[in-house]
Amino acid sequence: MKHLIIYCHPNPDSFNNAIVDAFIGSLKTEGHEVVVRDLYAMRFDPVLKASDFEALREGNTPTDIKTEQEHVKWADAFTMVYPIWWTGLPALIKGYIDRVFSYGFAYAYGENGDINKLLSGKKGLIINTHGTPSEIYSRTGMYDGLKMTSDTGIYEFCGIKPVGHIFFGSVPRIDDDARKQMLEEVKGKAISLFE
Repeated sequence: MKHLIIYCHPNPDSFNNAIVDAFIGSLKTEGHEVVVRDLYAMRFDPVLKASDFEALREGNTPTDIKTEQEHVKWADAFTMVYPIWWTGLPALIKGYIDRVFSYGFAYAYGENGDINKLLSGKKGLIINTHGTPSEIYSRTGMYDGLKMTSDTGIYEFCGIKPVGHIFFGSVPRIDDDARKQMLEEVKGKAISLFE
């Protein structure tokens, strides 16, 4: 299986980076091809501009968007790894979705106003970390809200089948043993969700 990982964290020594490394290791052990797009390392421009709309409408997709769309087209499976900031996606990964998952590439409207899901046939996973204890996010409905926004509002809207959404809470305050258990969960999911 061809697997694309979209990774978004400004600190190369973050736990999110350890998650990506563990995930890649398990995928490769199972024979998957893996491509990682590290948005900070790439200095990806997240700002959707009026000129982007004009270029896309004219069929002249800007080069940076076209490059990412080629990666998305190539992939059978798609995983986003990022922290939850202010109960949502970091601006950089939101901007990636805004620019790359464009009209005519990820979705379009049919004659009757229905949505044509142009990325159908792909699988999608999201792995998030956050500082708030998991019990609070669970109790307040935050996990349900995040799943609705990302799994349904992004993946399903474009036809990507969500196969899981993993949340790791209290990450800045837990010990190394707890982090190791989380990484083992990541490794196991890489195998079980993408057979």
